[in-house]
Order: sequence, then structure tokens, then C-alpha cells
Amino acid sequence: MPKKQLTGVVVSDKMDKTVVVEVVSQKPHPMYGKVIKSSIRYKAHDEKNEYKVGSAVVIEEHRPISRDKRWIVVGLQNKA
Repeated sequence: MPKKQLTGVVVSDKMDKTVVVEVVSQKPHPMYGKVIKSSIRYKAHDEKNEYKVGSAVVIEEHRPISRDKRWIVVGLQNKA
């Protein structure tokens, strides 16, 4: 089974080997049809501390690394 991949923007890089990635999704409201934005923040593993705030990255599901980290950064889309 392939692992889930999400695209988001790094909003914090203050922790060691960890970045916080905000993923924004849009979907229509079930009754009214208006498009609603929702955002979720994921803590992702960044082994070399190479991703900075503002970078667009791709994260992938992974086994639990710590209490909060279940994602790893696999690639860079746009540099900050």
C-alpha cells in the first residue's frame, strides 16, 4: 500500500531535526456549497535541518518517530 503524501509550507523550524508543516485543503460545505479552507499542522522529521520557514515541502507518512512526529520530509517544491 503506498504511503500518503501531502504538500504544505514550513511554518516553524525552531526545533532540532523537526519542522512544523501547515497543509491547507479546500472543500465545499456539504449544505451550502461555499468553499471552505481548513489547515492542519504536522510535525515532520527533517534529519539535516535543511528546510526553512516559508519553504514548500512534500511530507510522507512514516512510523512514529516521537510522541508527535509521524511524518518525514521527502522533498522540496519551492525554496523560501
